Amino acid sequence: MRQVYLDNNATTRVAPEVVEAMLPFFQDLWGNPSSMHGFGGRVARYVDEARGRLADLLHADPSEIVFTSCGTESDNMAVRGAAEAAGPAVRIITTRVEHVAVLSPCRHLKEHGHELTELNVDAEGRLDLDALREAVAGGPAVVSIMWANNETGVVFPLSEIAGIVKAAGGVLHADAVQAVGKLPIDVSRVPVDMLSISGHKLHAPKGIGALYVRRGTKLKPFLLGGHQENGRRGGTENVPYIVGLGRAAELAAHTIDTEMPRVAGLRDRLEEGLLKTCPDTRVNGDRRHRLPNTTNISFQYVEGEAILYHLSDAGIAASSGSACTSGSLEPSHVIRAMGVPFTAAHGSTRFSLSRYTDEADIAYVLEQTPPIIERLRALSPFV
Repeated sequence: MRQVYLDNNATTRVAPEVVEAMLPFFQDLWGNPSSMHGFGGRVARYVDEARGRLADLLHADPSEIVFTSCGTESDNMAVRGAAEAAGPAVRIITTRVEHVAVLSPCRHLKEHGHELTELNVDAEGRLDLDALREAVAGGPAVVSIMWANNETGVVFPLSEIAGIVKAAGGVLHADAVQAVGKLPIDVSRVPVDMLSISGHKLHAPKGIGALYVRRGTKLKPFLLGGHQENGRRGGTENVPYIVGLGRAAELAAHTIDTEMPRVAGLRDRLEEGLLKTCPDTRVNGDRRHRLPNTTNISFQYVEGEAILYHLSDAGIAASSGSACTSGSLEPSHVIRAMGVPFTAAHGSTRFSLSRYTDEADIAYVLEQTPPIIERLRALSPFV
C-alpha cells in the first residue's frame, strides 16, 4: 500500500542533508561550545555558522538569533519575556486563531493581572486591521500575531500589522513557525521585534527552535542558569540540533523560490480535485493569501476523525480541525472563530504538503478520498 504523508504542518521529515550535517556532533565533535579549551572552540565555530545561516534566511543579524528547544518555548519566551520587561501596566493583544503556544501564555498573563484583548477574524480567517488599530491605541501593549495560521494556512499582512503596532509604540511578536521556510521573510523590511521558529516544521529535527530578537528589544530571559546565548537563554547549547537547524535554513533559502511554487501547484490540484469529486465540500480560509503548502477542506455532513481514520487505513496521513474533548466532538478554536457552519466544521480536514510531496502522492489521495467520503456520508444522520 502506498504511503502518502500530507501532515507537514504537524511535523516534517528530517532532510537527509540535515542528518548528514548533524552526525559528526554525536561522534567526533562532542565538546561543549561554551568551554575555553580547544574541544569547545572547535564546536563553537559550527554553532556560529548555524546562527549565521538562520540569520541569512531571515535577513537578520546573527546576534539577533537565540536558539531554543522548540517553537513553544520561543513563543513563551517572547510573550512572557516582553510582558515582564514592560511591567504590569502593559496590555497583551493577540488573535483568537493563534496557536495555543501563544494563547496559553497570553491567558496566563491575564490571570496574573494583565489586560488581554483577543482580536476576531472574519469568515475567511482574515484579521480586521481597524480593530487592531483601535486595540493598540489604548496604551502600551505587547502584541503577538502569527505570520501564518497552522490550520488554514491564511497569511496575515505582517508589514501592515507591524506598521500599526510600531506607530502606537507597541512591541510586536510574530509566531512564524509555519511561515519560515515556506514564505520569504525579511525582518530588515518587516519591523517585527521578535519572531518564533520551530526546526521540525522546516525539515530539521524536533527539539530545536529559535527566537529572533531585534537589537534593542527589551526581553527578560525565560530560562535562567547560564551565560549562553548572550545571557538570553541559559543551558548548554544543543549543538547537533543547532547545526541541523542551520543546515535546514540553508536548504530552505536555496529551494524556497523554486520548490514552494511547485508545492502550491500540487496543493491547488489536490484542492480542485476534491472540490470537483466530493459534493458539499468547501475550502476554509482565504484562498489568495495563504501558505503554498496548506489547504483546509470541510467535507460537510461527515465527522473529521472518521475521515482521518479511513484515510490512515489507505496509507494517507492528514489532520483534522476538530478534536475529541470530554467525550463530545468540538471543532477547533480556529474553525469556530471563523464561523464555519456546524455541518462543515466537524468535517474540516487539513492537508499540508512539503517539498517531498510529488504528483503521484496527489493522484493517490484524489483516487482514495472520494469513495471514503461517499461511504461515510451514507452513514451520516445529517445527510
